[in-house]
Amino acid sequence: MYRTAIEKLQKWKDKKNRKPLIIEGARQVGKTWLMKEFGRLHYKKTVYINFDSNTQMKTLFSEDLDTTRLISGIELYSSTKITSEDTLLIFDEIQEVPKALASLKYFYENAPQYHIVCAGSLLGIALHNNTSFPVGKTEFLKLYPLSFSEFLMATGKEQFARLLKENDMKMITTFKETFTESLRYYYFIGGMPEAVSNFCENNDLNEVREIQKSILNAYEQDFSKHAPNNIVPKIRMVWNSIPSQLAKENKKFIYGLIREGARAKDYETAIMWLSDCGLIHKVSRINSPDIPLKAYEDLKSFKLFLCDTGLLGCMTGISSKVLLDGNKLFTEFKGAITEQYVLQQLLTDDDINIYYYTNDHSTCEIDFIIDNGENVIPIEVKAELNLKAKSLQIFQSKFNIPMAVKTSMADFKKQENVCNIPLYAISNIAVNVL
Repeated sequence: MYRTAIEKLQKWKDKKNRKPLIIEGARQVGKTWLMKEFGRLHYKKTVYINFDSNTQMKTLFSEDLDTTRLISGIELYSSTKITSEDTLLIFDEIQEVPKALASLKYFYENAPQYHIVCAGSLLGIALHNNTSFPVGKTEFLKLYPLSFSEFLMATGKEQFARLLKENDMKMITTFKETFTESLRYYYFIGGMPEAVSNFCENNDLNEVREIQKSILNAYEQDFSKHAPNNIVPKIRMVWNSIPSQLAKENKKFIYGLIREGARAKDYETAIMWLSDCGLIHKVSRINSPDIPLKAYEDLKSFKLFLCDTGLLGCMTGISSKVLLDGNKLFTEFKGAITEQYVLQQLLTDDDINIYYYTNDHSTCEIDFIIDNGENVIPIEVKAELNLKAKSLQIFQSKFNIPMAVKTSMADFKKQENVCNIPLYAISNIAVNVL
């Protein structure tokens, strides 16, 4: 299985002023595999340390954080001679030993020659719990479930993934049936590595669904195991409400759908906990499409999405039978899975900031608005071939927006002020319009 994050790790390795790297992401998106694979491909030696229930490492890091002493201890623990130029040090579940997290500051300042990558399934929570964190002394890389392009590679369609990367839209259109079929499977399977790997080996969607259920169950167990007891019920209520929130025509998160009379202050911590875990993505509303969009963010209005389209489909109980029913999967659930899919692809571009827009009367809604620091692009998401986008026309006219994107199952077509990008090629949005 190939992950494009390997390329980002290679760039990190080659930096002159390299800092210890922290990989963030939800549980089971493949952080541990990625770190080990990176070590296997690009280093002579890899030293892997899992800090979870590791009393020896907890003791080692409990004393002073002298880097020479720490390296000696790690060598004894791993029975490996650590040579800085060709050894990768992997610190997994690093949040379990807060002083190990704090040690990254000293490695950067006193021993920058060592190559250190770290990860933790609940690392985002640790960073908000007054953990001694080396601000400015580390770099971050966010890992998400497999993108559609990575899914193509994993399922034996490497040449079609290359076609997407090359952005040859004429050739992509020629083979649109292949892309559409793969997209249909991606909607159902999603990008969780275990689900994709199982499908590649066994071609059994029922097994895929069981894996998705198992992942969701593991997330639920994390709520009880790691969250403060007083917010666990609220976390569950927010989590379980997301499918019904996305089923609405207006997908703005409504606290009243959690329970009658619910208020923002009662659930803000629960939402932050889920976000810190990487289990949900919060997309805020902006009240004006000006650069930078962040300056016009409405913190009170937002949409919540899950981390993976396959898990969303599992939570809603969408059957694998819809795969056999033409394009029905694309329209199931009022297009919510399509919006979930588009968001997942946009998130893989580190240079894009993602928001959405509605006017004060909710008569004009733009599914997503992105910017790269220079340009603002509104995106209208359609589940099938429908290219009518009244809100988009109103929005462009009101704010004098020169270019907009419609993404649907229609073919690629770039006009003077609108670019139609097929859903299966939405990852190429930056190449085509930004």
